[in-house]
Amino acid sequence: MTAQAASARSILGRLCLVALMACCMLPAAAQELIAHPSAGITTLTRNEARLYFTMRLKTWPNGQPTKVFVLPDNHPTHHHFTNEILGLYPYQLRRVWDRQIFSGTGQAPIAVANEKEMIKRVSTTPGAIGYAEGPITDANLRILQVR
Repeated sequence: MTAQAASARSILGRLCLVALMACCMLPAAAQELIAHPSAGITTLTRNEARLYFTMRLKTWPNGQPTKVFVLPDNHPTHHHFTNEILGLYPYQLRRVWDRQIFSGTGQAPIAVANEKEMIKRVSTTPGAIGYAEGPITDANLRILQVR
């Protein structure tokens, strides 16, 4: 290897290291758990959020039926939500839904194509719950705190 090639390789290696460090330092977008105001709540525990998204809790504390909206399994926001908010992996959530569907004991949540549709559907559906990357500015939504 020539000295010029070694120098170019060294510079390229340093640039890759700097780029990798810069990516790791970028703050992740805030994940927001959102609900229609008719749900009547402002906070959920992590366990309650899991129960709603695994379709095991079917009504809000005020008795209103829940409508759960989710993004596709391969969507980055879905991965982030299931890992950070629910403490699960996407495949674990899918396995719960599939088991309920195939056993006839429940249904899967309503899948939406993207975050824009998620925000629109949750804001216009009474009893709805979903998630999106924040900040969310829609006045027709309630941001739920997960404790």
